[in-house]
Amino acid sequence: MRVTEKGVVALEIEWNNKDPFFNRDLDNFQRLHSEGAISVGVIVTRGSSLQENLIQIISACVMRHKVAEFGDLEMHYDWVPTPRQRNNMRDKKGDFGQEWVKQFVKDKFGQSTTHWKKLQDRIKRGVGNPCPLLLVGIPDTVIYQGK
Repeated sequence: MRVTEKGVVALEIEWNNKDPFFNRDLDNFQRLHSEGAISVGVIVTRGSSLQENLIQIISACVMRHKVAEFGDLEMHYDWVPTPRQRNNMRDKKGDFGQEWVKQFVKDKFGQSTTHWKKLQDRIKRGVGNPCPLLLVGIPDTVIYQGK
């Protein structure tokens, strides 16, 4: 929370939690606002364009680094897959990098994680009312794609 001369701002950044965390955040903002403890609640999350384009963004990075096997992931990203992730890739046909990207995005940024659409669904249902809210969806255009 941040106290200003105009009031108190509460901030939550929901980058990649399970989407029920939005319920917690909005309910907390509602309670804190009704008690006079905050003036406004702010939530920052992945915007719809970022959510929709994660496969393309990560795929471009994988192609740029010529990822062709698990060892390349460790070398370029210091990332070691779990046994489950290795097993999921075992029977995949086609380009390793592209198959890994699909699996990775599904595992880490799936539809049940926190992103703009999930937040909007709750707002439309009135979760968090009557607390004033500032909602920020990070767009895909802010992701540096390198050359």
